[in-house]
Amino acid sequence: MSEPRRVLFVCMGNICRSPAAEGVFLQQLTQAGLNEQIEVDSAGTGGWHAGERADRRMRQAAEARGVSLLSRARQITAADLNDFDHILTMDEDNLRQVKILAEGRSHRARVEPLTTYSRRQGPSEVPDPYYGGSDGFEQVLDLLEDACAGLLESLQADLDHSKQRKGA
Repeated sequence: MSEPRRVLFVCMGNICRSPAAEGVFLQQLTQAGLNEQIEVDSAGTGGWHAGERADRRMRQAAEARGVSLLSRARQITAADLNDFDHILTMDEDNLRQVKILAEGRSHRARVEPLTTYSRRQGPSEVPDPYYGGSDGFEQVLDLLEDACAGLLESLQADLDHSKQRKGA
């Protein structure tokens, strides 16, 4: 069996959007039976929340949908650029920060906005719900469920294509 694909979700502090994306995607991987083929993590562009659990409001909104957010916040590192196949950002600032980190370094990760994989037309970014009300957390989860489903379809097609090439 080949090495699993590795996916890293990135937001600003790694306490709202990226841990929620990680939890949503892990749930989708479990439902698709792909836990052994795709590994998932999350990080923030800043390290001020390192070691903390996801924001209580995001955990509550996710738990209401049956999604567990178990990770602890950490800051993205230069090593992540080679440790992951895909680094998916939540907004333009996150994308810019990861690209700055990658400047002048060779790396294997494909760095792009998560919303690239959205199947329904929606915002080009996953908005930060931190300073808003509970509806913001629900909106983020809606966007993440859609984009993560599109990501899963893309990765599944890529895995299937790789299997066909090896079998040929």
